[in-house]
Amino acid sequence: MSLSPDDTTLDGFLGGQLRIRQPKDGYRAATDPVFLAAATDAKAGDTLLELGCGVGVASLCLAKRVPGVAITGIEVQAEYAALARDNAVSNGLDFTVIDGDIGQMPDALRSQSFDHVIANPPFFDKGAGSAPHNSGKATAHVFETDLSDWVDAGLRRLKHNGTFTMIQLAVQLPEILIALSGRAGNIEVLPLAARSGRAAKRVLVRAQKGSRAPFKLLAPFLVHSGAQHVQGTSDYSKPAAAILQDGAELRWENR
Repeated sequence: MSLSPDDTTLDGFLGGQLRIRQPKDGYRAATDPVFLAAATDAKAGDTLLELGCGVGVASLCLAKRVPGVAITGIEVQAEYAALARDNAVSNGLDFTVIDGDIGQMPDALRSQSFDHVIANPPFFDKGAGSAPHNSGKATAHVFETDLSDWVDAGLRRLKHNGTFTMIQLAVQLPEILIALSGRAGNIEVLPLAARSGRAAKRVLVRAQKGSRAPFKLLAPFLVHSGAQHVQGTSDYSKPAAAILQDGAELRWENR
């Protein structure tokens, strides 16, 4: 089943460089997939898999920034997968989208390995609160698959020394680290804080399969400048604005 144009909106990302169609009523991508794409250190000639690609925002942001990366996505919701394919075509970008569940990886992906795997998993545990009424939004926000299974699926599809990058709620960080333990190293955690002095609610986690390099907890990335928001103004920090509006790479250190 596909969504009609009346059921979707056409939204700009990267300062309008990308025009992405997504459901009007359902999960709607915002800044998280853009940060995820910016945090991925892929280069031309690399291969990349996105787990749970939705309508394709993260993968298409990456494709726009780094031409020549062979990008594949897997998405369990057929309507979202169809939109991802349409968004790739309408933006003139190469992106292969496979319908499927990461918990039952399709044969087309079981035979492949990638230089990079990225993921923006659901944020809320089943039973931890009220699920959204919209089924698409509920699937995108509520764990149907354990977070450790997302990590496992990503690591299984990675080449040796490949990188796994995930954005997730900070409260889920312990589970991510446990899932990576013994299977990946060179783990870097970048907290994403709304403003200076505020606790980080999101984290970016990057790990290298098979590495034994030590763990790093980096200084927080500040999304906004100033102590509080001033209505009617755009108060993104300079690094955040460069990522969200210009499609710049996220520099994990020395920001």
